[in-house]
Amino acid sequence: MTTLKVLVTSSALLLSATISAGAQQPATPAAPAAPAAAPAAPAAAPAAPLVYGAPITLEAAKRAVAAAEAEARKNNWNVMIVVLDSGGHTVMSQRLDGTQYASIRIAAGKARTALEFKRPTKALDDTIAAGGGGLRLLSVGGVTAIEGGIPIVVDGKIVGSIGVSGVTAQQDAQIARAGAEAVK
Repeated sequence: MTTLKVLVTSSALLLSATISAGAQQPATPAAPAAPAAAPAAPAAAPAAPLVYGAPITLEAAKRAVAAAEAEARKNNWNVMIVVLDSGGHTVMSQRLDGTQYASIRIAAGKARTALEFKRPTKALDDTIAAGGGGLRLLSVGGVTAIEGGIPIVVDGKIVGSIGVSGVTAQQDAQIARAGAEAVK
């Protein structure tokens, strides 16, 4: 038993000496610091929000409807086309033969939603499709959050909007873009 006490005591002293000796050693120098990265380029300033401008003229609305109709006819699509001015009033509406009656109301809703939210209705469609907090849009009355409504922007100001309905939402948007681009 005495041998065991001596063995345990010697082991403890040896371990203690080893730990103390290691603690007194100078620390290993740290690796040199990496060179500082060049400062990041400043982020681009956010685009100024769109503002409402003077109402679209009848002549400009006619150009928008003519371009939208041409795009629809080129693809043999029967649609309803609605152009609103910057105050939300109907300037033109046109239903191609064979278009379902529901498209009258839907196209007007798309145009109104694009105008009121100052963005294409696709943005709202995507927000709702993503779920989560975006589903709050469903509680906003009068919103037609289906792709196919586009603000008409001239010189950075919203002068009106165009809404199209009658084919798929993506095809409606294709037609609406053709109409909006004819006014720029």
